[in-house]
Amino acid sequence: MINLSILISSSEVSGPGGLFDINATLPLVAIQFVLLTIILNIILYNPLLTIIEERKEYILTNLSKASEILAEANKLTEQYEQELTSVRKEAQLEITNSQKIHKEILETELNVSQKYIDNLLDTITKDLLNKKDIALNSLDEIVQSLCVDIETRLSI
Repeated sequence: MINLSILISSSEVSGPGGLFDINATLPLVAIQFVLLTIILNIILYNPLLTIIEERKEYILTNLSKASEILAEANKLTEQYEQELTSVRKEAQLEITNSQKIHKEILETELNVSQKYIDNLLDTITKDLLNKKDIALNSLDEIVQSLCVDIETRLSI
């Protein structure tokens, strides 16, 4: 404690050069401070601020361009999706139409072939009936001739 009290008592200065001595150095330090801030503003801060501002403008222009491109891409995507849905609908309609057409063609071909088969069966049955009648008639004649032969032989 003694050292502290000695230090405090010895630090008291009577006269100029105290703790807050205002003489020519204070304005000189203030002028130096102002000059250094001005020089720093001119040499360092202004170029940095202009570079920062240029980068900010560059980023903003690129962002605006990117947003325009993105909006255009979204618009094109929507347009292509609409075209794709319309093409899909048209393709589906075309498929159903072609299925209907092929079904109708198949039905007509089936009808034609069924009629042809029916006609063929009719002609075959008629032909068979004619042959049957001819065979029966010829058998009847043969049976008659055999009967006559048998009668003649029996009557002898």
